[in-house]
Amino acid sequence: MTVPEQWKPYIETLRQRDRAEKERVQRRYERAWELARQAAEVLRRDFGATRVVVFGSLLRPSMFGARSDVDIAAWGIHPQDTLRAMSAVAYLDKEIEVNLVDANTCKPGILQVIEREGVEV
Repeated sequence: MTVPEQWKPYIETLRQRDRAEKERVQRRYERAWELARQAAEVLRRDFGATRVVVFGSLLRPSMFGARSDVDIAAWGIHPQDTLRAMSAVAYLDKEIEVNLVDANTCKPGILQVIEREGVEV
């Protein structure tokens, strides 16, 4: 199909916007991985986590988008420290939220997915 000449500038603008959006999402994806590693370090150092695993959209680049967050699970955090640990990692970054799941208390179905698909950091 031949594109009318007057449409070409609009099509090029759409292509440029699409490329720019893909680049923004790629930078967000890379930053999200940095945050996952940073959160794991905080959880181990400050809360005694013995294991930290990333799960969710961060493991599937094609599913990771402009609003995606970081999902991590941790083992070994004392129950009385769980809320403080969640708070400590939730806002390490002003644009990407980190969600912490306590592997010792989460639902069995969620834990199965984490164990099966998660990546340790």
